[in-house]
Amino acid sequence: MGRTRVLFYRDEAGNAPAYEGLQDLLRQGRRKEFAKCRARIGRLEEMGFELRRPEADYLRDGIYELRATRRRTHYRILYFFQGQVAVVLSHLIMKEGAVPDSEIDRAILHKSKFEIDPDAHTFAIQE
Repeated sequence: MGRTRVLFYRDEAGNAPAYEGLQDLLRQGRRKEFAKCRARIGRLEEMGFELRRPEADYLRDGIYELRATRRRTHYRILYFFQGQVAVVLSHLIMKEGAVPDSEIDRAILHKSKFEIDPDAHTFAIQE
């Protein structure tokens, strides 16, 4: 199995919610939380569709979650697949209990916009 390409969703304003959420963790000094989320992204890149609980789970309507927990805080990165070779990270949330429907709906909206115009909705990380 080849590696899965990981992309970040970009909205019309040029923002990348998942990328910015990860950067916020660093800005807040939450380096261990950032590292856990980054490790999950690495596993998703390695495993793609094969990644399962406890690291990832299917929510609904083509939306999945990457799961990381630190000190009773649950971090979730919502994502969706583009065909068989790429995954698109929608956004990051911190939660208690189930992922709110509004957050899943937000990821569904990102997915529909991405499917219409992938180039316009792919965030390029500036090195």
